[in-house]
Amino acid sequence: MNTHKIAFLFPGQGSQSVGMGRDLFDRYPIARRAFEEADDALGLALSDLCFNGPEDQLKLTEFTQPAIFTVSIAAQRVLAEKGVTPSYVAGHSLGEYSANVAAGVLSFADAVRTVRSRGRFMQQAVPAGQGAMAAVLGMTSEEAARACTDAAAETGGVVSPANFNSPEQTVISGDAAPVERAAALCRNRGAKKVVMLAVSAPFHCALMQPAQDRLAELLSALAFAPPAVPVAVNVDAALVSEADQLRDALIRQVTGAVRWVESMRLLIDEQPSQFIEVGPGKVLCGLMRQIDRSQVCLNVGDEASLEKTLAAIAKP
Repeated sequence: MNTHKIAFLFPGQGSQSVGMGRDLFDRYPIARRAFEEADDALGLALSDLCFNGPEDQLKLTEFTQPAIFTVSIAAQRVLAEKGVTPSYVAGHSLGEYSANVAAGVLSFADAVRTVRSRGRFMQQAVPAGQGAMAAVLGMTSEEAARACTDAAAETGGVVSPANFNSPEQTVISGDAAPVERAAALCRNRGAKKVVMLAVSAPFHCALMQPAQDRLAELLSALAFAPPAVPVAVNVDAALVSEADQLRDALIRQVTGAVRWVESMRLLIDEQPSQFIEVGPGKVLCGLMRQIDRSQVCLNVGDEASLEKTLAAIAKP
């Protein structure tokens, strides 16, 4: 079906919702097998948690990460069965694991076990309440970064940009007091809005080093294959085709910032005909609208969005 270039984008934490994946599970045996594989690999009823909640448990990082990953791969497998395969893949933070599995770099079972451990390591790296994250809206990333540098100098703590999500949205992360100080500086310096995020830990900053060290041990023991298609990696905003570089990027992204804007511009330069967000939600399509409104971004998370996307791809 697809004779043109398509880029698959895989969502990260925050795209979860109770009921996600149920539609695909019910309709497609190939999607059902992804959930069964996840349940078997983890030794728990992850599928039941995706479909029925409870929401407060699904929000725990240790479960959120494998849940979003599994829904994403279930959707990717359905697309593959329909003849839709990517020329490029990228994933936001956690989504980079989905991207690597879609590119044939990691096995599904290895990846789902690793993302559960990753979630647990990240959760445990900083005691609850000691870290914070905030989304800075309507301010350039350079200005947000400057506020972080100034707040870190004032407080002696850690605060830095964690996610460069769009030209108008930067997420900052670190120790609670420095993040609050940086947030105040951003407000004072003209940010349209600064929102403290309800997260369980301060992701993608130096405080995640203990999690990165533990994850490095796990990843170094796994088999990584060369990707079938290039992977745009978060931490370097580079297209990578070497297995060892992909492993290294997954390790470094735990403390490194998600350079999403640069990664998307890199893919836009490759001139794909469509971007498809594969997995729950439409967060990445929303960010793409802020990065470049002229790009076509479709999504596949359930039967309705699948049908809509297949119809759009089929048009000459």
